[in-house]
Amino acid sequence: MAGLCLAALLGVASCQAPAPDDGAHDEVQALLDRRAEAVVDRDARAYRATQAPGKASGGEFDRVGQVPLSAWKYRLTDLERSGAHATAGVELSFRIGGYDRAPVTVQRTLRLDRRADRWYVADERAGKDAGEQLWEQGDVVSVTGRHSLVLGVGRSRAKLREYADLADRAVPAVQDAWGRDWPGRVVILVPESLDDMGDLLGAPAAGYRGIAAVTTGETGGADRAPADRVVLNPDAFDVLGSFGRQVVLTHETTHVATRAATSKTTPMWLSEGFADWVGYRGSGRGAAQAAPETKDAVERGEVPEALPADDDFGFEDDPEALARAYEGGWLACRMIAERWGESELLDFYRAVGDSRARSKGDAVEHALRDVLDTTPQDFTARWREYVRGQVR
Repeated sequence: MAGLCLAALLGVASCQAPAPDDGAHDEVQALLDRRAEAVVDRDARAYRATQAPGKASGGEFDRVGQVPLSAWKYRLTDLERSGAHATAGVELSFRIGGYDRAPVTVQRTLRLDRRADRWYVADERAGKDAGEQLWEQGDVVSVTGRHSLVLGVGRSRAKLREYADLADRAVPAVQDAWGRDWPGRVVILVPESLDDMGDLLGAPAAGYRGIAAVTTGETGGADRAPADRVVLNPDAFDVLGSFGRQVVLTHETTHVATRAATSKTTPMWLSEGFADWVGYRGSGRGAAQAAPETKDAVERGEVPEALPADDDFGFEDDPEALARAYEGGWLACRMIAERWGESELLDFYRAVGDSRARSKGDAVEHALRDVLDTTPQDFTARWREYVRGQVR
């Protein structure tokens, strides 16, 4: 069906004459270039010169200025013009200096007005289905730690300093477990509410209720791994005790550190289980304490039959089932570290992410064979027995 649709579209396009190039595309791109340069240079006058007369920017320029940006660039991807007005689809790439090894790229929609033979920006906002940026939600407060940058809206500087202190303890812990082949810095975004968190992530807020934090960023190799952001859910994060908050921040920081070694062949049980293993590493917490839902299930005679599937990690699922999925992944990684060794756990993680296998199952099978000298069937049997024995 997709091929037929594509063929039909191509057929229609071939019967139409190309739209005349009136120079609007180049003019708008030049406008965007001037606007981007003004943001990087913190030149308010140059920025206002790109804004349509009588159209206020809503203070966005000042709020963006509270973020330590080192790069800001627009790329015009679509332009729909109607007389003296136009709507532009734009790809915005920006980088936080000293923290981002690759730019964050987001989709934006701009409304444009043409006056006196020049284009101006009348309005700029998140593109369709794209998340908001933190500075669109209010005045941003910035706190810099030894290894962290915390940006928040609606939170005091003292509260953000608490988050920075947690992150500053998390980074060395992750380096001790994973190594130092990553920048060793983390950016944390703190929205004012759960709804604002959903707006940042471009997803319904209800799906993150009870989730203390998430890490954004795409997988895909050292050269392609983009900037990550740890986004806190203040409603859930702040009700945790000090130990729980530290585990969560260390867990999320692990995702930042391992991003380049995580790929489409990495199953969720491994990526989430490994992050929890680093979070609990050295804490002295036993399985009965750290895996209460699994403990209850085993006491009911419900020993899991298989390692958690990716679908088991959906945020909108039953929270107890979600907890068991995380606990099952953690117990699998803990078992590898105890029975094969911590270095073998790291080698296994990297081997799965670096696999050229066509599926996650094949990648895991190959890594089990090559790194741990075992099979999926044997590993699962050992894991089931380990779960049964550890949570009693």
